Amino acid sequence: MPFDIILLVLFGALLHATWNAMIKAGTDKSLDASLISAGGAVTALPFLALLPLPAPTAWPFIGASAILQFVYFQLVAGAYRAGDIGLVYPLMRGCAPLLIAATSGFILNETLSTGALVGTMTICTGILTLAFEARKGNGHAIMLALANACVIATYTYVDGIGARTSGNAISYTLWMSLLPPVLLFTWAISRRGLFAVAVHVRYNWWRGLIGGAGSIASYGLALWAMTKAPVATVAALRETSILFALIISVVVLKEKASPWRYLAGVIIALGGLILKLG
Repeated sequence: MPFDIILLVLFGALLHATWNAMIKAGTDKSLDASLISAGGAVTALPFLALLPLPAPTAWPFIGASAILQFVYFQLVAGAYRAGDIGLVYPLMRGCAPLLIAATSGFILNETLSTGALVGTMTICTGILTLAFEARKGNGHAIMLALANACVIATYTYVDGIGARTSGNAISYTLWMSLLPPVLLFTWAISRRGLFAVAVHVRYNWWRGLIGGAGSIASYGLALWAMTKAPVATVAALRETSILFALIISVVVLKEKASPWRYLAGVIIALGGLILKLG
């Protein structure tokens, strides 16, 4: 994989870890996730007029992606309520690229080089290593995390193909971001009531705007990279966001890191190096 693409995907991974840390620090993870989704849509709006519309063949993928993103955020909230983030997040983000690497050959007819395959497997191994420090988590949380890994793998395929057929990966990303917050807030209002949702938005809108901008930029970089490199390789490299999350947790949040976290960090970094060399 070219070095410039690796750098951009790694920057996207940093942005991904940052907006996830914002959700973790929030008072209401479900509504904060909805706010960040809405912030991404608000960020996208000014740029829509400057870019060409996605090709007609891409619109079914945009619709399917919106539904999958809605399911994704619901499973994220459910998994975090059921178990610790140290268990849930590595399982979700680590298993998804494994699923993609195992199936991209017959779904996308992509053939990974030996170096790309070894690098992908190494990164996934490092990510899953993080789950060992929270291996006593309950079964319900694990099932939700594994279910969401399947959703992540599915929308990665949908968006990877959609971005390629759209003619412009950035335009696809921006249009794709508009519908999920509508679904998320409609669901939140139906469950929580308009007043409760409005109060949370009033005091936390800035969190959604900042996190949403980071979210849309992060995913846009990944989708652009998927038009230049194999989807499985980009998906694995993007999950180095967990390494950045480790750094944020230790340096910014002052959390204690177990030896498992440091070992995982070394393995993930090694996987990134193998991808570059491969």
